Amino acid sequence: MATILIIEDEPDIVLSLEEDLRRQGHQTTVANDGASGLECGRGGPWDLILLDVMLPKMDGFDVCSELRKAGVRTPIIMLTARTQEAEKELGLDSGADDYITKPFSLRELRARIRAHLRRASRDDGRVCRFGDCEVNFDRAELRRAGQRVEVTPRELRLLDVFLHNRGRVLSRAQLIESAWGHGIAISDRVVDTHVFNLRQKVEPVPTEPRYIMGVRGLGYRFQDET
Repeated sequence: MATILIIEDEPDIVLSLEEDLRRQGHQTTVANDGASGLECGRGGPWDLILLDVMLPKMDGFDVCSELRKAGVRTPIIMLTARTQEAEKELGLDSGADDYITKPFSLRELRARIRAHLRRASRDDGRVCRFGDCEVNFDRAELRRAGQRVEVTPRELRLLDVFLHNRGRVLSRAQLIESAWGHGIAISDRVVDTHVFNLRQKVEPVPTEPRYIMGVRGLGYRFQDET
């Protein structure tokens, strides 16, 4: 059983989601606007948040961004009628873990919820170290030599994927699937840009990487020298 916060203002969708999630054995709480959703999200603890984009008082992008700034690591799935790739990228860059467009299949949503709950369960409480870096995923913090380094939610998720797959070569498609979400259409250049930015924060000499290694024609591999 999971506790799920639904931040949604359309009554029919709220009713449908609540009925389906409760049939799956989950507990649900509903917030009908962005401001109350942000307050509830901060109050937690939640196992997962379903967040609409078009909300009264405060849109879903801002709610998501503020939750991440407040240190909330709960998986967030954004729900929206917007289908443009730019909108999806904005949602994911604001800190969402996944993005599903309306109208959506409840069966697909159930599958995504299960996937994120499994992933959150594996990640719970992890503190990972390599070189002079320490990553606390509960607190969404990256530190180098004891000093906190500002890191975006997407960079943190990307680092999480690398740490889960130490020594494995990951293609850009695999990184997109794991760090951005299923069915997200972004270019390889976006992946490369995020990897470049992450290297600036974790590598002793970013131009001569020791940890996030490029593998020509294949992708990237995280190589832990510790």
